[in-house]
Amino acid sequence: MDTTVTVTYFHHAGFTVALQDTLLVFDYWRGENEELKGQEIRPDDLKGYRHVLVFVTSDRPDHFDPVIYTWENASVNITYLAPGNCPKIKKGKRMNVGDDLKIGECRIRVFSSSDRGVSYLVEAGGLRVFHAGTLNLWHWREESPLSDIIRAENDFYEAMAPLEKEHIDVAMFPLDPRMGGLFDAGANHFVMSVKPRVFIPMHWHGRKEVALDYARRGRTRYTEIFALTLPREQAEIRFGDTSLTWKILPPPPPVNEVKLDSLNQDDPFAESDLPVQLEAAAASPAPEPSSGVPLSPAGSPADTSEDALSHRTDEQTKTGAVL
Repeated sequence: MDTTVTVTYFHHAGFTVALQDTLLVFDYWRGENEELKGQEIRPDDLKGYRHVLVFVTSDRPDHFDPVIYTWENASVNITYLAPGNCPKIKKGKRMNVGDDLKIGECRIRVFSSSDRGVSYLVEAGGLRVFHAGTLNLWHWREESPLSDIIRAENDFYEAMAPLEKEHIDVAMFPLDPRMGGLFDAGANHFVMSVKPRVFIPMHWHGRKEVALDYARRGRTRYTEIFALTLPREQAEIRFGDTSLTWKILPPPPPVNEVKLDSLNQDDPFAESDLPVQLEAAAASPAPEPSSGVPLSPAGSPADTSEDALSHRTDEQTKTGAVL
């Protein structure tokens, strides 16, 4: 039976994953410079779900935003999950490597990280979703001594070993260009050894061209790669037994909170800084959805021109083989 999941990107390593009546929220962070202004998670985004599970993978500031605790006022059934080895996080169900927990219809298993914190594998609605947190091959090869590189490799491969036995449908994994040469070594190893059906790069530190390029060149016969690079950009993915179809949907217009208290609706000559044609602005059409590049029968892009490779052009629905 086909199963549909909607993955929404917010910022850095922050995503929501909607699986039937469950919403998973991973590593939500608004950014250092209000990168999410107008596209933040709002209480209405959480309503309508039987369970809302909010995951924190690390106490690093780019993976943990205390604003998540204000969502408790949204009148939803919300559960927070946080690493047991991160004392800076004061609230949430403590999760340690090896834990296996059931919440509602979700099975949550905790895996290692090669940095602070943990990674999560969540099973719900017949699909398995993995968020790596800070799990990556942090070799910093161009600036680290050989001993540090060897240590980083050993830590990464040790953390990866249990995951290589798992079936994963959707994976979110770091692709950090700050490391310089071979910055994608961890992502490459994950794609080749785990073979997730869908891989979504994250943690690319504002370099969206890095994510887009990896999506173009990194796909394999087992794994499709999506680059979600704009706040609230979505991938609607339908998983069949032997097929995979999807759409990439552009983000909605930002929500700008404007206080209308000072506007006198009865006096058209009242002073105001607001634009005059509010209705016209609100009625402007939203952009058309788009998706990835259609594959030729050989599995390569049918058109390698820059326009054809862009996943923000004409609406398309793409089907990939899953073995």
